[in-house]
This record gives sequence, structure tokens and C-alpha cells, in this order.
Amino acid sequence: MKDAKIQEMRYVPTTCPYCGVGCGLNLVVIDGKLRGVEPWRRNPVNEGKLCPKGATCWQFVHSPDRLAKPLIKKDGLFHEAGWDEALDLIVSKFKDTIESYGPKSLGFQVSCRTTNEECYIMQKWARVAFKTNNIDNCARICHGPTVVGLNMSFGSGAMTNTFEDLLNSDFILIWGSNIIEAHPLVGRRIVQAKEKGTQVIVIDPRFSPTVRLADTWLRINPSTHTALANSMMYWIIKEGKHDKEFINKRTKGFKDLEKTIRNYADVEFITGVPTEKLREVATGYAEAKNAAIIYCLGVTELTTGTDNVQSLANLSMLCGNIGRPGAGLYPLRGQNNVQGACDMGAFPDIYSGYQECMLPEMRKKMEDAWGVHDLPDWNGATLTEQITQCGDPIRAMYILGLNPVVSYPDSNNVISSLEKLDFLVVQDIFFSETCKYADVILPGACFAEKDGTFTNGERRMNRVRKAVSPPGDAKVDWEIFVLLAKKMGISGFEFNSAEEIWNDMRLVTPSMFGCTYEIMEKPESVHWPCPTIGHPGTPILHKEKFATPDGLGTFAGIDYRPPAEVADEEYKYTLMTGRVIFHYHTRTQTGRCSILNYEVPSLYVQLNTEDAKELKIKNGETIKIRSRRGEIETIANVTDAVPRKVLFMPMHFDKGANTLTNTALDPLSGMPELKHCAVAIEKSQRKGPDL
Repeated sequence: MKDAKIQEMRYVPTTCPYCGVGCGLNLVVIDGKLRGVEPWRRNPVNEGKLCPKGATCWQFVHSPDRLAKPLIKKDGLFHEAGWDEALDLIVSKFKDTIESYGPKSLGFQVSCRTTNEECYIMQKWARVAFKTNNIDNCARICHGPTVVGLNMSFGSGAMTNTFEDLLNSDFILIWGSNIIEAHPLVGRRIVQAKEKGTQVIVIDPRFSPTVRLADTWLRINPSTHTALANSMMYWIIKEGKHDKEFINKRTKGFKDLEKTIRNYADVEFITGVPTEKLREVATGYAEAKNAAIIYCLGVTELTTGTDNVQSLANLSMLCGNIGRPGAGLYPLRGQNNVQGACDMGAFPDIYSGYQECMLPEMRKKMEDAWGVHDLPDWNGATLTEQITQCGDPIRAMYILGLNPVVSYPDSNNVISSLEKLDFLVVQDIFFSETCKYADVILPGACFAEKDGTFTNGERRMNRVRKAVSPPGDAKVDWEIFVLLAKKMGISGFEFNSAEEIWNDMRLVTPSMFGCTYEIMEKPESVHWPCPTIGHPGTPILHKEKFATPDGLGTFAGIDYRPPAEVADEEYKYTLMTGRVIFHYHTRTQTGRCSILNYEVPSLYVQLNTEDAKELKIKNGETIKIRSRRGEIETIANVTDAVPRKVLFMPMHFDKGANTLTNTALDPLSGMPELKHCAVAIEKSQRKGPDL
């Protein structure tokens, strides 16, 4: 009998590439190929547990349709090219563009799926090489209102406590978040807290899987969050249950808030929530020893997103639920590095660590550190503004790891905008829907093929470790920017590792100076702020004072505003969008995992039972949904999970929800109204499968 071939097997500890929980896992490598995932029980975030996406995250890595060579479009068709040819073309086109039209003619967009190091080097390259602040990341269309709103209220736009700290709460308010599907391992913490006796309240228009956890469910009318929060605060103050000592010592602006909420005693006609039920929840929150508020995109992805976030900040300060274990505000990040992309300065108005570009002393500091002169003194265009500006003034664009044709609102408008560009570069791991409109496509590396870091939603910086090599001629994304800088003759980009890029960032970022790779080798890693070597990190923010210049939290009196577009006689239904547990973002990764596709193979829309009866629509029928921006056909899922005149559609599919959604923006954060638009329903001639 011949000896069996001895296979080399390795476990490589790393961080899940999906949502912002940042679960630790071990990639199983056999003879240089990924073969599975094993739990990493020492990781405190998930304690060896994984959701369906995390458990299958290795399956797309060796997909046969991975991008493996640079592609250049010639005569409308893509042709394989060498790296030198592709990069020379990019450098030539971008140089010609800026020489002809100036620094505002270029746009740069970076994905929250890339590592911190790649976010940092891309924004540095844009600013150093082209003297432009036209760089943004996709946090703009998920938690932009969190960054702006919490910064206005607390001086810092980040989660205040840790996921594990929820076990110290005795009252958890889940607001606009389907946590069980979107962030399952935080949902596990909720289950653990509930087993300890913690009261759980869910505020959501839809009966989602998360509602099954609730002791109380407030079925709020879509997009009426500020009115509900104002009414809760009205009753808390009226009954004298606000924390007067905290308000007097640690906040300002209370009188402004008090004046505003006088008009919000009864908001049932706005929110649909009975006043007595609202009062009970408000009282429960105010009387709790330690109360936490968890929220997500149901709160932020609206033209009132910043108002909503500030309203939740008002509520938390009103009851002194900030700066203590078991309290705080928990904005749940939808992608693995939403927090990190913002932290790294991939924004049009800040450098890393939220240092403002408009401050002369800050520009001087960065110029000295980077060895350049004349960094731009103007705020750049946001991600959504860049789409609007395609063709004029933006002539060329560089998109790293994003798929705007599917993920941005009004897909038809996105396509027509990209077609106006003179030159488009897309750097990604698969040929996405957006790649069709590119002039050059560069093959990057996925999470399993690179070293670096992700920062999860609780500000914990987690290591990402290389397990296998990229396919073909694909390169690690940061290496591509090093090559581009070299071809341009720019100094300051002579990096040989992700750690060297990280250290470059640390030297100019006081809040993260102590966050070394050495400390991040530990499974528990560290939470920023971590300003010095040896600092233990900061799991809980705002303990003694807020991060504002005067150390005080700021109340803001904010009146309720309706959504930009509401149902009317022609468009009688309100469409909401959201996530499902089996898919992630635009499905470029989960769409290549057979188990996940088996569970949710295609687009559908939830439609209320009574509405379906009125329209004579049966479960499983194909129906047409139309908005002012476009129309799609999809399968009807008839259910009582959604209220009458309200629809719910997953956001993951091409030619789906974002064909319909609205581009109207939150005036403070630039957030488009992805969670609310008016639509009409028609029966289709096609028949769909039974559901």
C-alpha cells in the first residue's frame, strides 16, 4: 500500500470580512488553499461563534471568476494587460485630467470592506499626488449621520461602549435595527443579556426576527423617529425622571431641548404608537440603572438621519446614560471596516483621527509629516456629490472595492453619471456591475490574501492575516498604490508592509499612536483612543467628560421633519429596504457561496396580506414596483410582517431596490434617503415561483 500524501494544514487567525461586529475566526489552509473555517474561541467579540456568512466566508476566495489580470477597455471590449501598461495609462490619464481641469476634476471612492491601511494610503495618495480632498468612503451612505450627529452631540462620532458591555445593561432599546439578521453575534449578546433579566424593547415598523426577542415592540410608522424620541423625552421630563445632576454638570443646551419637546406630548398621529405604550417605554428607560440604545440604518439612512441620531443622543444624555458600563449608544456598522475607513481620513473634510482639513495648523502638520506643500484648503465632494458631478467638474474617478451601480440610490442615475466620465478606474476582486463602465479594471486581493487591520463597530482594531496568495497576477490593494506613487515619482510611499503603512498613520494620529501591531496581536486587541505606547485603550467613551472642546455634551432641540418623499395618490406605498442574514452588501462575495444562495436565491418584496388581497396578488406572484426613478419586477412575499401600505425589500440584489430609491440628501451628512421612498404596485404578466 502506497503512503497517503501528507497534506500541510495551517490555522490562520483573522477577522471576518463581513459586518462591523468583527468576529474572530481561523481560516483552515490545506496545501495552500482555503478549505474551511474553524472557531477562534479566544476572541472576545464572538467567543468562537459565527453566523452563516462568517461560517462560509472562505468559499468565494478561490472562485474561478476572480479578477486575476488587469483589464483595459479598447473599442468597448476589455482586454488583458500587464501591470505596467495599466498603471502607466492610469497615471497618464489622471495627470492629463488634473493639468487640464484642476484638482476638483478627480474623484476617489474607497470601500469600507478594505483594510485600514488601504483606506489610509488611498486618501494620502489622492491628497499628496493630486492635491484634492475629493475622497470619500461608503460610510457616507450608511453611518454618515452617526459621524456628524454624534460629533455634534458628544464630540466623537463613534460607538460609546463595547458589545460585551451589553451584559451590564438592564434595559436595551433596539431602534431601527434588525440585529438578529444584520449583526447576529451582537444579537447573541442581547440573548445573553435577556437571560440575565434585561428588558429588551424593539422599535421598528416591521415584525423582523429581532422583534421576537422583544419584551415590548413599538410598531412605529416609517421614518418618524425624531417625533417618537421627542415624545419620550417630554414624558421623562414631565414626570421628573431625567438626570438633573448629569444634565447640570456635564451638558449644555438643555433649555433649547426643553422648549422644543413641549409640543410632543401626543405624537400617535405621527408615529402610530399609542401614547400610553410610549410613556411606559420612556419610563422604563429613565428608571433603568443602566440603559443602552442600539440603532442602525433604519435610523440613519434618511434625509433626517442626523436629526434622528442627535435625538437619540439627547435621550441618552437626558437620563445620564453615557460614560458608564451598561449604558451608551451603539451605532451598528454594516460593513467590516466602516469605522476604520472614517478613522483613516477617507473623508472629504478630515485627515486620520478626525483632524480637520480646514484648520491651517492641521494642514501644516500633515504637510510636514508627508513632505509636501499646498495640501488643499477646501472641503472635497462627498461620495454622492461625486456621482452628481460626473462629467462636470469631475472628469476621472478611481473606485476601490465599491459597487455603486447596485449600492447607491437611483441606479439608473448612477449608470448615466458614470458614463459621463472621461476615465474610470475600478479596483476590485470580482467583475462587479460597476466594472462594466470602467476603462481600467485592476485585480485586488481579498481579506484572506493580505495583512492589515479592520476596526469594528466598538472601535476595536482587529488584525487581518494573510492565509493564501491572490489569484494570478492580482495584487494586494495597498501595493497597487505604492506602485502608482512610484510611477509618479512621489516620495512618502516607500512601504514594504501593511505594518509600515499603519505606523505612518500612527505618527500623525494622536488618538491611535499607542495602537501598535504588537498590542493588536492579542485576541482582545485594543480600543481607540489609545494615545500612548502602553495605554490600555478606551472601551467606554465619555466617562469623565465628552470629547467636545469644552468637555460638555450638547443638547439640540430638533423638530420632526417628514421624509423627502411620501406616499400619495399615484405612489400609494412606502418602500423600506434592509438586510437579510444570508447575504452581504451587493452579493459579490455571498452570491458565490452556494449555501447562502440556496437560502435566498433571488429578490423578493414583502407585501401586507390585506394589501395583497385588495390588489388580487397571490404569494409567489411576480409583480411590478415603480417609483419616480425606475421600475423593477420581483416576487411578492405576502405577509403580516409589514404593516398596510408599507413594503420591505432586501437591498442586496442588482436591478433591485436601488433602482427605486431616492437621491434626496440629509443636508448635514449628505446621506441619501435609502430607507424611504414612495412606490406604486402593478401586477406583472410573468408568474414567479411559489414562496
